[in-house]
Amino acid sequence: MRLSELLQLAAGELKLAGIEEYALEARLLLEACLGKSRTEIFLLGQADVAEAEQSKFLGFISRRKKREPVAYILGEQEFWSMPFWVSPAVLIPRPETEFLLDRILALADPENLAKGALLDLCCGSGAIATVLAKETGKRIIASDISPAALEVTRSNLYRHGLAENVALVEADLFSAFRMRRDFSLIVSNPPYVSRFELDNNLDPEVAKHEPRLALDGGAGGMDFILRICREVPQFLCPSGQLFMEIGADQGDAARVLFTEVRKDSLPFAKVDILVDYAGRDRVLHARMAQ
Repeated sequence: MRLSELLQLAAGELKLAGIEEYALEARLLLEACLGKSRTEIFLLGQADVAEAEQSKFLGFISRRKKREPVAYILGEQEFWSMPFWVSPAVLIPRPETEFLLDRILALADPENLAKGALLDLCCGSGAIATVLAKETGKRIIASDISPAALEVTRSNLYRHGLAENVALVEADLFSAFRMRRDFSLIVSNPPYVSRFELDNNLDPEVAKHEPRLALDGGAGGMDFILRICREVPQFLCPSGQLFMEIGADQGDAARVLFTEVRKDSLPFAKVDILVDYAGRDRVLHARMAQ
C-alpha cells in the first residue's frame, strides 16, 4: 500500500472512532513508526510501505482506536521542550504542570533555592524534578508512593544526564522524612481529581488508561491537598515556600484550608492562588511564617 493511502485509511479509522485530531494523530503515529519527518511523509506519499511497517502502524492505530493515549503508544511525551519517557505507571505531563514550573522559577526566592533541601512530592514521571534540576542546578529530592513511577523518573533523569542531581525516595507523601523542617522549597502535583469526575466525566484516554493512583483525590478531590496542608508545616523551614498544582475548581477551598488558624497560630504567612493562562485556578503558593 502506498504511504498516502495508508495515512488516509488510518485517519479515517480514527475519525470513526471519535478521535478529534484524527489526521494529526495518524500522521504522528506514522512518523514515529517509519522514523520519518513530516516533510518526508509528504514527499514520500507515493512510495510503497513495507508489510512489516504497515502492520506495526496499523497496530498503533488499533490501540489509539481503543482510546489509548498517543504518548503511551509512543512511550514518550514532550514537556518543557524536552522529551520524557512515559508509561501507564505515570500521568502524561501536561501544560498545566508547565505553568506550575513557570511560576516556581519566577516566584521561588533565591535564598530558598540555596539554603535548604528541595522536594518534588508525588514526582510521577519525574518531569518536575528533572526540569528543576536542569534550570536551577540544585540537588532535588523526588518522592512517590509508586515504585513503578520512580523507575520512570529514574529513566528520565538518566536520559537528561541528571541522575546525580536527584535523589529518589519511595514514600506516601512525607512518611519517609523526619519532621525537622529541612526543606526550603516543596513542589507537588498531587492527586486532586474527585471520584465522581473519575467515574463519570473524564475522557476515556484518562479514565481508562492513566493511573488512578495518581489521579484519585478522594470523594471531593481534596484528600491529598488536605493532608499536605496539615503536614507540610512540619517539614518546611521558616519562610519556606510550597507550590502545589490544584484543580480549576479548588482554589477557594484550598485557600480556606491554608489560611485557617491552628492552635493559636497561623502556619502560613501568605497564601496565593495563581491563575493559569486560561484564567483558571491552577497553583497554590504558600509561604511559611518566620
